[in-house]
Amino acid sequence: MKLPPMNTLPTFVIAAQRLNFSQAGQELNITHAAVSNQMKRLEDWFGRKLFERSGRGLRLTTAGREFLTAVDGSLLAIETASQKLRVLRDRKKIAVACLPSIATRWLVPALGDFLQRQPGVSVELSYAEAFQIFDPEKHDLMITHLEELPERVQATKIFNRASRPVASPAYVRERDHGIEGRLEGARLLHDASTQDWEDWFALAGFHPTHSTHGPVFPDFNFLFTSVLAGHGVALCPVEVFAQEIARGDLIVLSDIATRTDQNYYIVTAERRVPAVASFVKWFQSRVSSTV
Repeated sequence: MKLPPMNTLPTFVIAAQRLNFSQAGQELNITHAAVSNQMKRLEDWFGRKLFERSGRGLRLTTAGREFLTAVDGSLLAIETASQKLRVLRDRKKIAVACLPSIATRWLVPALGDFLQRQPGVSVELSYAEAFQIFDPEKHDLMITHLEELPERVQATKIFNRASRPVASPAYVRERDHGIEGRLEGARLLHDASTQDWEDWFALAGFHPTHSTHGPVFPDFNFLFTSVLAGHGVALCPVEVFAQEIARGDLIVLSDIATRTDQNYYIVTAERRVPAVASFVKWFQSRVSSTV
């Protein structure tokens, strides 16, 4: 880029508006000579006069007037954008969109710890839908699962999405006859559709004699409540449910997993303001200490 000496431009605008180097110097807290030297550098760079004497004062040449129009508007745009970025940098409110399954068992229970560590920061929570596109105009960060990473974002992995059959201890006690005994004739619980179970059976090479149809839940938290109550077997991302599995509230019935190539991420804009960066670091640490 062929640009004039950039440090001379604000001085030029003030000098052109005041048409007095002494007044411009006072406003900029520099000397008359410093203003004069900067304007000479600028005129030497252009090879054209920007100011000319008019009696005891100054006036702009045609080139000076044209350049003032261009530079004044450009500097105003830069100032406006800079102030906006400073506000974003200093902002202490974080808008977080999160999948309900992550929000209810990971984020909300632990949120008090983050607020205690960051007392000047407030958090605004909302639900994110599966595969919702991250919009930095609406949210500062989103916790969701992705099959492909979008461009121009930062994505921090928090969980693998590998899903295995799980059931409650009460359900397992009723059918403790190996994996086929537990699944053959079992009530299968479905998240949104029966496709996940059909994929799992195909991967496992297991061909049940009964139908794979069972209750279909539009919300994963409904599915979780049902499997926890002992109503059947569900395919669940085991890392997301690590706490329930560790406590013995759920039992994993097979090592065979689907969706092993998918993950859950914290998605943010490429440039993270300090409050957002702190949140990402905190949540990642919180999760990694448990999973």
